[in-house]
Amino acid sequence: MKRLIKRAFLVLAILFVCCLIGFFVWTQQTYAPTKELLRSVGDIEYEDDWVTFKPSGTNKEVGIIIYPGAKVEPEAYGYLGKRLSDAGYTVGIPKFNLNLAMLEANKAEEWIKRKPSVKKWFIGGHSLGGVSAAAFANENPDVIEGVILLASYPANGDDFSNKDTPILSIYAEKDGLTTKDKIEETKSLLSRETVLFEIKGGNHAQFGMYGEQKGDNQADISARSQQDLIADEMIKWLDNQ
Repeated sequence: MKRLIKRAFLVLAILFVCCLIGFFVWTQQTYAPTKELLRSVGDIEYEDDWVTFKPSGTNKEVGIIIYPGAKVEPEAYGYLGKRLSDAGYTVGIPKFNLNLAMLEANKAEEWIKRKPSVKKWFIGGHSLGGVSAAAFANENPDVIEGVILLASYPANGDDFSNKDTPILSIYAEKDGLTTKDKIEETKSLLSRETVLFEIKGGNHAQFGMYGEQKGDNQADISARSQQDLIADEMIKWLDNQ
């Protein structure tokens, strides 16, 4: 009997280790930035494990933190980062351990501490990155001025419905992952100061520039066109905050 129990524990231990290895391998199969993005953005600057974009022209002393979607490399949001920095905003896009924002939802604290000259902070994120960004904003209302959800929504535990937190929620008509039904279902969690914007013909993967994503639908517009629509809406919204 003891031998049988030992064998059972051994089998369970092996299965657990195999699951951990499988999970690690899965997290390393990332979505990399496209060549089009790299050509558009040019040289990308880094500060440790942050992709950073300094404001060009007039510095508005406003910082934007963008959490990448699950398994998406931060450089894939470089086009948005450059557009925002060209408009005068300081931008930081972090790389997370195991490429999952949910494992380090408080990582924004690092960037905020590094930039004491920034007077106002906004945080946003794509897909699961947006879920983690909303969680950070909900826990740090004295630090974060507003939230930008890119094909994303708050988790049930991060209810903004009774708050005045400014929120910009951008979603896409052809999104096969964060569907319009999901956006509609989670509207009740958004604040009284929420602006919703739908990208006609857009899909999930084109909230970054990293190519196609499993489970997504085909977009009717180009990645560059969708990125410009996102950037234009973000800048317009931020300029009014």
